[in-house]
Amino acid sequence: VGIYLPMVPEVVVAMYACASIGAMAVPVFSGFAAEAIAQRLAHCEAKVVITADGTMRRGKQVGMKATVDQALEQAPSVQHVIVWRRLGIEVPMRAGRDVFWHEALADADPMRQPLAVDSEHPVLLAYTSGTTGTPKAAVHVHGGLLVKIAEEAHFQTDMQSRDVLHWVTDMGWIMGPWECIGAHAAGGTLVLYEGAPDYPDAGRLWQLVERHGITILGVSPTLIRALRQAGDEHVTSADLSTLRMFASTGEPWNPEPWQWLMDRVGGGRCPIINLSGGTEVGACFLSPTPLTPLKPASLGKPCFGMSVEVWDPQTGTPLGPGDGVGELVCTRPWPGMTRGFWGEGGRERYLDTYWSTWPGVWKHGDWASIDSDGMWYLHGRSDDTINVAGKRIGPAEYESIVVDHESVAEAAAIGVPDPVKGEQVWVLCIMAPGKRASDRLRTVLADMVGERLGKAFKPGRVVFVKSLPKTRSAKIVRRAVRAAALLEDPGDISSVENPESLRGISRAVEAQVGEGG
Repeated sequence: VGIYLPMVPEVVVAMYACASIGAMAVPVFSGFAAEAIAQRLAHCEAKVVITADGTMRRGKQVGMKATVDQALEQAPSVQHVIVWRRLGIEVPMRAGRDVFWHEALADADPMRQPLAVDSEHPVLLAYTSGTTGTPKAAVHVHGGLLVKIAEEAHFQTDMQSRDVLHWVTDMGWIMGPWECIGAHAAGGTLVLYEGAPDYPDAGRLWQLVERHGITILGVSPTLIRALRQAGDEHVTSADLSTLRMFASTGEPWNPEPWQWLMDRVGGGRCPIINLSGGTEVGACFLSPTPLTPLKPASLGKPCFGMSVEVWDPQTGTPLGPGDGVGELVCTRPWPGMTRGFWGEGGRERYLDTYWSTWPGVWKHGDWASIDSDGMWYLHGRSDDTINVAGKRIGPAEYESIVVDHESVAEAAAIGVPDPVKGEQVWVLCIMAPGKRASDRLRTVLADMVGERLGKAFKPGRVVFVKSLPKTRSAKIVRRAVRAAALLEDPGDISSVENPESLRGISRAVEAQVGEGG
């Protein structure tokens, strides 16, 4: 059952309804265009789609039923469409296929008993982008996913019945189901927000906290970097006294935004529970707990039941505290892990993605390290890794340095082909409000990197851009950044909320190359 709804209570009802009858829910990102929706619905051969007539985004009406109609031209397996009247706008309804939500409920049995299924019965099909640009469909099951998320919400974020949880995410990403299951397993309250967290201004998220008494707030590092640049006045004007915990996931932190969230927003009293797992993990490999010491940007230690290690990518031997950066691996199964990828060729792709490097060992695709205190850190995706003259380095290390400069709000580092070094590094930067780009600033930023990482890692090019491609959960899509910079086909960019940013990147690079910069 495809679910293409905004973040409203009905999306939770739809997901739970699927689980109760033994159907497999297929949440689809609410910002997807028709082609991306069609690709997913056709791939999983969905029989039913649940959608809305439309939604509101940044003050504008966005049609959803019309997008579904367009998608279904390429997804012939769909037999029924259920439409929730969110906006009350007129939408075309095809007789025999389309029905409004309230009409479907009119004849429904309100006391229908849930269907008993095996614990390994599929409950969720979660799509995620692969390194090749084609989406992967991770299969999750009733027993493993529900139990693992419930355990994690309780022990990693201390979710209790008195808590109010809000995570800036979408049901089309794994943290959407995670926040629903986690909050409700603990008997807590879940706050869903349909719009953008920075609209109509950067104070919107903090107003939500005040208005709804949110106690646990889930964010991404990129979102916090953007809100930090907007200034402290939006934070200080809101009453954030109900907050007792932050949580984050999706990408590595750099210390300054982490410290701003801790000190300016949380007043030094709210721990930041920095979790890291993935769609295929169905949970988290690494995370602090509210009772363990914190270090800026750290992920604490392995979560309960997660047998994770850092391995040398060349020798396949474990690396200990202070031994440097290696591949994040898991050596034993866990309840929430995907049972494989759906569809033709899914098994082969699943085995090739995670199990082909070392026999019986899950290679996650993240660079990780353990410091001398035993604290774990991530350094970006290993498939984003830049190899400069045989020296491996993650993009997060570049990005963390350049955003230290007061003139830079955000950054993305990519590796591009170099005839001598194999790869050289380009850093694309968004200017902070009120700051101006200049050739002098390019030199300063490149020198900063060279001074802190070593001359061998000095970027070959610093490019100033107006925006970077991001998902709705504010993750930068570096694969798309690299493709735009090199004027290549970015592949599947259906998860990118601002695809126009790619054209801006291409133009900025062409302009700089034309100037000889």
